[in-house]
Amino acid sequence: MKNASVIGLRVVLILAGMVIIFTGVNTAFGGMLTLGWQGPKTFFEITDRHSYLVQDSHIRFLGGLWTGIGLLFIVASTNVEKYQRALKSALALIFLGGLARFSQMQPDITFGKDIVGSLAAELVGMPLLYFWLSRTIKKPQN
Repeated sequence: MKNASVIGLRVVLILAGMVIIFTGVNTAFGGMLTLGWQGPKTFFEITDRHSYLVQDSHIRFLGGLWTGIGLLFIVASTNVEKYQRALKSALALIFLGGLARFSQMQPDITFGKDIVGSLAAELVGMPLLYFWLSRTIKKPQN
C-alpha cells in the first residue's frame, strides 16, 4: 500500500484539507463578514440586525461544516483505505456544491477571477481525486 500513488494522494489530501480548514475557519469564526483572510470584510451594510445575525449564524454553521470536511481530509490521509467511503462522500458533496454555484445565474461572477479557481477545484479537482482514490484503493474496508 506504500506506493507512490498512495503517498501522492495522502500529500494532496493533507494540502487540500489545510486549504479547506483555512477557508472554513475564516467563515466559522468570522461569519458573513469573515475574518478577512481572503480579502476585504467591508462588502455590505447591515440594515436589519436581527436578520443579519440569523443569516450570520447559518454561515458560521456552514463554515464549521467546511472546517470539518478539511479535518476529514487530513484524518483520512492517515489511512486512505479505511476512510475511503467518507472521503468519496465528501468529494461528491463538494462537487455538488460547485454545481450549486450556477444557481446564482451570474456567469460573470461564477467564471470570474475571484471564483474560477474554487469552481475548478470543485468541478474538476474533486472528480479527479475521487477517481484517483478509486484507482488507488480497490476494495472498500468495513
